[in-house]
Amino acid sequence: MRLLSDFSFLDPDGKEWRTPAAYVIDGASIPKALWTLVGSPYTGDYRRASVVHDKACDDAGGDTAARRTADRMFYHACRAGGCSVAEAILLYIGVRIGAITPHVPAWSPPDPPAGIHGPRLSRTTSESRLEADYRLTAEHVLRQGEVDDPSEIERRTDEALSAVTGIDLRGK
Repeated sequence: MRLLSDFSFLDPDGKEWRTPAAYVIDGASIPKALWTLVGSPYTGDYRRASVVHDKACDDAGGDTAARRTADRMFYHACRAGGCSVAEAILLYIGVRIGAITPHVPAWSPPDPPAGIHGPRLSRTTSESRLEADYRLTAEHVLRQGEVDDPSEIERRTDEALSAVTGIDLRGK
């Protein structure tokens, strides 16, 4: 999706997150394997949040602190866009999974066979594992009750993802 005009979000701390006209949004911060559970980045009350989040993730590059900040902003933007607390939490978990995917070998997709592209009849093993880990993480985070505090949600998500994957992902 290419933006036709500048777009921005003002977070609760007063920081403006800008995405310029002509910027291309690809929704890649939530792995495609989760789109059937979480939703496509092009629909829903979080669509506008995905615009500023994609740009913030690109700007963050490999800086994990900047990516975490972008993910917290995404949570706030989801809430400002009309998402419920539970929906914003589930979306936040999706973007955190997107951030840490390189650290979890079980989520790495195998290279497709040469010449094979496009639709498939079934999920890969890594996609199924990613989906199962997302579900377990979300259940763990939401089981503790809804809380509209991104710092607490981040703590719970880090704890749950570390437990589910068996890898210490806190701070990643």
